[in-house]
Amino acid sequence: MTERAGIYGGSLYDLAKEENLSDSIMEQLEDVKQLFRENPDYIRLLSEPAIKREERIKLIDDAFKDGEQYLRNFLKLLCEKGLLGEFEGCVSAYKKRYYADNNIAEALVTSAVKLSPEQLSALREQIAKKCGKKVILSDKLDPGVLAGIKVEVDGRLYDGTVAGRLERMDKTLSEIIM
Repeated sequence: MTERAGIYGGSLYDLAKEENLSDSIMEQLEDVKQLFRENPDYIRLLSEPAIKREERIKLIDDAFKDGEQYLRNFLKLLCEKGLLGEFEGCVSAYKKRYYADNNIAEALVTSAVKLSPEQLSALREQIAKKCGKKVILSDKLDPGVLAGIKVEVDGRLYDGTVAGRLERMDKTLSEIIM
């Protein structure tokens, strides 16, 4: 995330919080981010200097007419400033502030096999107890994980894999020998 994206995303969050729209705008930002990912040509179209500014703004008005006015105006501002390429960074900055204010942590679980919904739910509860926050959990498959799981939450890695345990044992033995 660039400094500019941090400033713009943070400013949008401040406005949304002040207007009691932070939840709604958070949800819509994620939808727009997904839309932009699925349609990268749309950002190129909105960033095309050969198209008049008024036409690009009208495209945003038409596409996002059902969304929050503040979000629509935010997209128009990014378009006018030529900063639509910074949109995902703006979303990250907004999300960071939103999660901090709402005591939410994102966690990523990596395992070799697909975890059941019950396992994920139990893991989410354990992580929530450990970090004292509501947890949004996503999972990832990695065949390189031989046994166990890795959990990354709030920038910390909890490695419960066989490889991780062996690495910690090796480090401990190296420290003892030296």
